[in-house]
Formats: sequence, C-alpha cells, structure tokens
Amino acid sequence: MTSQPFNAAALRGAVDLSALAQPPAGQGAPGGGATGAGGSTDGLVVDIDAQGFGTLVNASSRYPVVITLWAASQPASRGPVDQLAKAVRAQAGRVQLGVVDIDQAPEIAQAFQQLGQSAQLPAGTPMTTVAFLQGQPMPLPPIPSDEAATQLLEEVVKIAVSNGVAGRVPGDHDADADEGPADGSDGDVEAELPPLHQEAYDAIERGDLQAAADAFTRAVEADPTDADAKLGLGQVTLMQRTAGVDLAAARAKAADAPTDVAAQTMVADLDVLGGHVEDAFVRLIDLVRATIDEERNAAREHLLGLFEVVGSTDERVRKARSALTNALF
Repeated sequence: MTSQPFNAAALRGAVDLSALAQPPAGQGAPGGGATGAGGSTDGLVVDIDAQGFGTLVNASSRYPVVITLWAASQPASRGPVDQLAKAVRAQAGRVQLGVVDIDQAPEIAQAFQQLGQSAQLPAGTPMTTVAFLQGQPMPLPPIPSDEAATQLLEEVVKIAVSNGVAGRVPGDHDADADEGPADGSDGDVEAELPPLHQEAYDAIERGDLQAAADAFTRAVEADPTDADAKLGLGQVTLMQRTAGVDLAAARAKAADAPTDVAAQTMVADLDVLGGHVEDAFVRLIDLVRATIDEERNAAREHLLGLFEVVGSTDERVRKARSALTNALF
C-alpha cells in the first residue's frame, strides 16, 4: 500500500510543532464548527483552526488523531477529506479526524512544511495528511480511494494499540459507523486485546511503566511466540531506561568517552526514542568494533535489544544485522 515505514520508531519524529500544539488556557475542545469539509457534531470529524490543532495533538496521547489539510478555494482537495471522514466514522471512535482549511489557517500549512509535505494544492493533487500518536507526527501517503483510506486508518490504529494508545474518542460512536472494520471484528479495539496486553496498556496510560513491563513479561512467558508482547516489552523497557535523562548531558558524556558502553548505549537509546534509528545502530556497531570481551558483548546485546524495540521486520534492522555480523567477524 505504501512505502511509509509503519513501526514504533516511525512514530517518533523530530519535527517541532510545539508552537501549534499548545492550546490556549481554558480551551477544552477543538476549535471550529460543524461546517466546512467533513465537519460534524459527532466528535469524530471536526473542523479545526490553529487553536483546535493543539487540543487534538494533545488528545493523541489517548487515541490516534489524523489531521488533514484542504483549501476551500481549491475544491479538488475536498475528495481525500471526504474519504477520510467516511473511514474515520467506520472506526467507531478509535480515531479522530481534524480537518484544516489552510485558507483560514495558513500557519498550520507552514508548520506541516517542516514535515516535508507540500503546502501547495495543484489541481487534483491530494492534500497533506498526518497522523499523530503520543503527540508525535507521522506523515501519511496520498489516499487514492475509500479502500485505501480504510486500510491506512487500520494500520494507524494497529500501531497505536501496539504503542499503548488504545483509548477511544469520547462519546457513543457505535451508531456513527457506516460499516465495521474490514477484519470483521465488532469494532471494540480494547475488548479485542489479550488480557495481559490490555493490562500493560492501562498501566502505560496511568504512567506505571513497571506494571506495564511486568504484564508484557507475563505475556511473553505465557506465549514465547507473542511478537506484540515482545515488542511492547522492549518499548517499555526503553522508556524506563531513558526516563529523566538529560539529552545534552548524555551526548556530552558519550563524546568524551567513545568506548564507554554505558554512555554510548544511553545515547543510542535516546536516538531510537527520537526516531534516529540508523544513528543508534551505527553508534553501537562502531562500539562493537572498538571494544573487546565483556564490553563488546554488552554492546552487542544492547544492540540486539534495540532490534526488538524497532521490530525485526524493519529494513533498518535487517541492514544493521548484516553490519553487525561484519563487525563481529
């Protein structure tokens, strides 16, 4: 469907949208009314301006949010919005869509340019669409059809759940769905989760990383083939290791001690969290080359752990495994 790398690391971008992501004091709901492209009063599809943008981005810590841009002055840009709106309602509250008219909110279009997305609308060209998970942007590919919109949203929801973002848009939205998910499920993501996975996601949502790690660990012990539990455990462990670490201080320490395993692995962890996956892998492969015996093994084991965090099917992991083999032999 798309070459966009859908995995945990891809959700962590380096683009700073903080200027738009801060809602004004006292604002509790997205801005905009029930008119315009795809606007509604159901809460699933909402027209937003720069103020409402911040509220939706903040809400992405609880459930996935998709924001799409169009221009009222260019009606050709309306089609993808309508496709997304239909697909969002079919998800029955598992994802929320924010619709931005860039004629009215050009500052949002300018911010999206930082993501490498076009802020122009040549005739017939689909407009920019970006998913947000835990406040981080993930640019999405063009949406050529209703089927593609449905598939794309199912991928976004799947990734959100695998990262502990399994909440629902407030309200009773079951009746809003034009049709159920393509997999034939009943539309309740949280009810479909294995009990230990749900326990882990609930713990993440309340900020108890140790409880989440314990739940994922029990899931792996119960089923050693549970790839989702292994991925979740790796991600939670990474979050624990980097909690409260000062990035600038960590980088300075690593620069002063290029063969210090603890210093180098900490920066590698921070790089993965920041989306700089290749940088993290190169750092640790170089460390493997530069060390011997126990230190070399520690660097290797840490790198293997990061492979699990990113996902064994990720192309960057495949390339790094090959580079690691060359470094070892």
